[in-house]
Amino acid sequence: MSGSDEKAKHEKAVVALMTTRTISEAAKRSGYTERSLYRLLTQNEFITLYRQARWAAVGVAASRLQQSASQAVDTLSEVMADKEASPSARVQAAKVCLDMALRTVELEDLEARISALERGINA
Repeated sequence: MSGSDEKAKHEKAVVALMTTRTISEAAKRSGYTERSLYRLLTQNEFITLYRQARWAAVGVAASRLQQSASQAVDTLSEVMADKEASPSARVQAAKVCLDMALRTVELEDLEARISALERGINA
């Protein structure tokens, strides 16, 4: 099998792994035996290809979440301000807002600290 044929077959296996629930289903869909697919999952080159595909999928989902973030904050703010909403809903919305604000500050602090450490290492 040529390198390009093997790569195409590997890519088909990656797609199958990402779109099915089990190794058995992925093997059937990709044309591998279950044993061969398990063997592929131990090979660094294939693992790298699979990992890249998974990160790409996560990146797409993260972008969609970021696009919805403003609307989510608006919704939480509306619930917090709604005097007719149940007290538990208002408290939960407030808690989520405070938790996320705190996490944002913590992440910004960590980013600044890591950047300072990197600058110190590279100096």
